[in-house]
Parts: sequence; C-alpha cells; structure tokens
Amino acid sequence: MSQENFLQEFKKLEIQAYKKSHSPGELRATHVPFSGSPLKHPHDTDKIILVADPYSTHTFYYEFKIKDVSYVEELPSLVNMDGETVNMARIWVKKGSVGLRCSPFRVEDLGTMTR
Repeated sequence: MSQENFLQEFKKLEIQAYKKSHSPGELRATHVPFSGSPLKHPHDTDKIILVADPYSTHTFYYEFKIKDVSYVEELPSLVNMDGETVNMARIWVKKGSVGLRCSPFRVEDLGTMTR
C-alpha cells in the first residue's frame, strides 16, 4: 500500500475548549450534552452545526449558538469503509437555550396514496 492511502486532509474546527467544571454534577445540573461531528455554520459565524451520525443514511443535525456552548469534549473519530475520518465531539449546551434540530430528506413522488 502506498502512503497516499494513509495521508488525509484534516479540517480543524476552531472551537475553544473550556476548562472543566469544578463539579461534574454542576455541569449536568445546568447543561445538556449533545454528541456528533461539529462543523462551522455555512452562513452564521456565531452558530455551530453538530451532525448526529455523519455516516448514517438517516442522519440529522443540531444547530446551536456558540455562546450557549459551555464545554466541549473530544470523542473518538469515526472511520468509514473508505478510510475517511470525521471528528466527533460532545458539547454541553446551557439549559433553556434555543437550538434547532433538522432532519434532511429527499423529496420523492410517493406514487398513489390511499386515503
């Protein structure tokens, strides 16, 4: 195998990791964890997108304001069958914050529908 199969472009998301809370229970009491692959928002630099299961055929994503994220934990990266990797993280979002959950789908003709 050539080394080209092992070298991959790394796209780093510029998220500042916050210091750990003095008490893990304090973080759980005031925040909710969400896990996925973090991405920069394509239009709004004040928001983050978190793709829940990037290699799934039925994935969805969350959108949060960066100011509502108080702590970020790095999780093990995922690798698909082609050897492509994606970074994973767990973010802790303040309770009471407004987020968006989106489930993209392909619009297709459902054929004849019975009523």
